[in-house]
Amino acid sequence: MKSLWFTLAITLSVFVQPVRAETPQQILSAYTAEAARQTANYKPSPDRGRQFFTQHRSTHEKMPNCAACHGDNPTTAGRHVITNKTLEPLAPVSGSERFTSATKVEKWFRRNCGEVVGRECTAAEKADFLRYLLSTVGA
Repeated sequence: MKSLWFTLAITLSVFVQPVRAETPQQILSAYTAEAARQTANYKPSPDRGRQFFTQHRSTHEKMPNCAACHGDNPTTAGRHVITNKTLEPLAPVSGSERFTSATKVEKWFRRNCGEVVGRECTAAEKADFLRYLLSTVGA
């Protein structure tokens, strides 16, 4: 019986990979690399990221930009302007688990860019946005 459990444990360890969280820096690096393939010498900019976060771009009157729901300071909680739901702070320095899963990050970019920007965001926009959020320590 012990050998059966041992064999089962070894077999499962080969096939089951542990779930590992990514870091915001790893996700930023991936977007930066993608943007650099499209634009020579691309480097993410926190200034462009802040502009992306605050500038009006949507025709949706209640959601003209990211800051409409997330507030002017991404280190504090926001409130969705339509559902009135409290939103966790966006900035990773706030201790949230945001930007720890590339799959979830891409899901939310796809959804929010579609609603606010009216199109899919580019890799450069995503990298700039994340660089801005990572620079907001004590914002």
